[in-house]
Amino acid sequence: MEKVGLQLDRNTKKRDLFLGLLFDAIGMLSFTVPMIGEFSDVIWAPVAAYLMTRMYKGTAGRVGGVVAFLEEILPFTDFIPSFTLMWFYNYVIKRESKS
Repeated sequence: MEKVGLQLDRNTKKRDLFLGLLFDAIGMLSFTVPMIGEFSDVIWAPVAAYLMTRMYKGTAGRVGGVVAFLEEILPFTDFIPSFTLMWFYNYVIKRESKS
């Protein structure tokens, strides 16, 4: 039974990393079209915040959602990989502090 839980944890970890990299790449797409691209952040910012809160539950997900929203809505901050940083916090830093 413990092996099944460990396998599910690994699959979730990989899925969250893949989705995080994908969502960070989508957020950076606005750099490809100067000036017009920043307008797309008005649409992407709430979507990114929602996705962050769905991927990571609890307080960390809510805080991550706010950070993702602000990072996307503020001009010239799209280079910050908020989903990848959240993955690193959730699966590396937070896990180490539990050990």
